[in-house]
Amino acid sequence: MVDANGDGMARRTIKVERLIAAMGVAVLALGAVILWLATTRGLGPAEPTPVERAQAQLRQHVGPDARISYTETGGRRALCGYVSHGGRVTAFISRPNRVLLATDPLRAEFEGMLADLCPGFLRAPPRAS
Repeated sequence: MVDANGDGMARRTIKVERLIAAMGVAVLALGAVILWLATTRGLGPAEPTPVERAQAQLRQHVGPDARISYTETGGRRALCGYVSHGGRVTAFISRPNRVLLATDPLRAEFEGMLADLCPGFLRAPPRAS
C-alpha cells in the first residue's frame, strides 16, 4: 500500500468519534473507581477508635505518661474510663471534641455529662440481700 507521499506506509488516523467514545468510557471507568473507593474506604484518613482518640486527648491534657486503665462505651460517641498519671487514677469522659476529668474545676459539668453519657459508670453495684 502506497500513500500520497509515495513512501509505502499508510498513515493510520483515529477518527474523532472513536476518540471521543474511548475518552468517555475512560471517564466513566475512572468515576466508577472513585465512587467505589469513596464508599468502601472513605476519602479522608481513617477515624481513630474511641480509645485511640481518648489516649491522644489525655496525653495532650494530662501529659505523655497518661495510661488508660479501664473504659466503657458511653452514649453519643463518648468514652468513659480511668486514666493513670503520676501515680494517681482519675475518671475521665472523652468526647470527639473534648475530654473532661473528675479532677477538673468543672465538677458539675463532669457530673452532668457522666449522668447523661455514662449513667452506669462510677456507680457501686447493688448489694446482695
